[in-house]
Amino acid sequence: MTRSREHDGSTPAPAPAPAEPEPRPEGLEGSELPGPFPVGTWAKGFQGFLRTRPRVQLFGEVWNLRRSRAKVYFELRDVDGAAPCSIWADRLDALGLPEGSLVDGARVVVAGGPGYYPGSRTASPSFGFDVSALRIAGEGDLLAQLAALRRRLDAEGLFKPQKALPRTTLPRMIGVVTGEGGKARDDVLAALLRRGWGGRLVWAFAPVQDRHAAPAITRALQDLAALEEVDVVIVARGGGSLADLFAFCDEMLCRTVALLRVPVIASLGHHTDSTLLDDVAAVSCSTPTHAATAAVPLDIGEQRRLIAVAGRSLARHGRRAVVERARALTRLARVPGEHVERQRRALHQELRELRASATRRVAERRRGSAVHAEVLRRKATAAADSGVRERRRALDGLTLALDAHEPRRVLERGYAMVDDGAGALVTSATAARAARSLRVTFADGSVRADVKDAGT
Repeated sequence: MTRSREHDGSTPAPAPAPAEPEPRPEGLEGSELPGPFPVGTWAKGFQGFLRTRPRVQLFGEVWNLRRSRAKVYFELRDVDGAAPCSIWADRLDALGLPEGSLVDGARVVVAGGPGYYPGSRTASPSFGFDVSALRIAGEGDLLAQLAALRRRLDAEGLFKPQKALPRTTLPRMIGVVTGEGGKARDDVLAALLRRGWGGRLVWAFAPVQDRHAAPAITRALQDLAALEEVDVVIVARGGGSLADLFAFCDEMLCRTVALLRVPVIASLGHHTDSTLLDDVAAVSCSTPTHAATAAVPLDIGEQRRLIAVAGRSLARHGRRAVVERARALTRLARVPGEHVERQRRALHQELRELRASATRRVAERRRGSAVHAEVLRRKATAAADSGVRERRRALDGLTLALDAHEPRRVLERGYAMVDDGAGALVTSATAARAARSLRVTFADGSVRADVKDAGT
């Protein structure tokens, strides 16, 4: 590896060698068209070709007006088409137009012709209408149509239904219609987090700028309104010109919003222009952050802080009230305490007297009971001596009679007891023949017997 020596300025630096042109590739096989040419050569040729085209005058409405340091860019539109236009900023300033006259929706007449920027290896080409002169012609047809539609919807009363819907202070579920990759999504999330809201968010992503936007937003709103848990819906867009927001002036979208059961909060990120959706919606906000605040009017974080402060204040007041009440009760308890002490001594004295009286009464009763018990004992002894002997003789007689009728005593005299083995007594020959197997019980035990001669 070799190291290059820095140039010290004592000798002229060698000029860079010119880049060798790239070799021209072979053309398409079978094609009779001329070429191939370098694309830059063709682009510059096309640029020169367009400059030779006749200059013309156009009229239409200005949309998507924007300004850079060198040029002013806008689109010229009407109901049949549009063309991108540009004019040098210093040329526009030299026209001396009234301030604020060139805005989106303004009707203008322009003079110029087609232009083409060929681009380069690092820049994209662009086509447009190069404006050399411009005149304000009045309000555009699209704005006039928008104003007429606004008056018609207002006359039908479609600006009132949404504003009459009740809005909960603390919604449980919020629906959001916005672009999936837009900044409005992050703004809504950040605002809800700052307010300490902990409910559920349902996202319905839809395009928010082009001819497909209005139908997609309408379907998203209908889907969210069909969810019973959704309490409010936010329609949010990060901002843009009136042309970018024209999808929110769609008549079908506005009529759909007016008939929804849930309140809709419109947040289209603009200040000067007003879309029809802003007029129809329950609330119109300037930013997605403002829309999130309107959807959750109660600042939960602030309320928690206030509750904590109130709790601490209440605790301090409670402790102070308890101490003051204790001191007051202490003061009030001094006089009743002395009275209670006197009553206690009196009660103790009465109790001692009652105990002494009860002791004497119990001793007297005990002596009387002892005398009465002795009398009863003597009477019982006398009565027992005379009747016990007669009762014993009667019991002995009964015992002898029972012994005479005891079955076992009968068996001891030579008799036997016959049953069928299950405990049922057999008392006849017929029953014995029927049983065939018998159990014969003697005084000293039982034996089994089979009936052999059943006929005799």
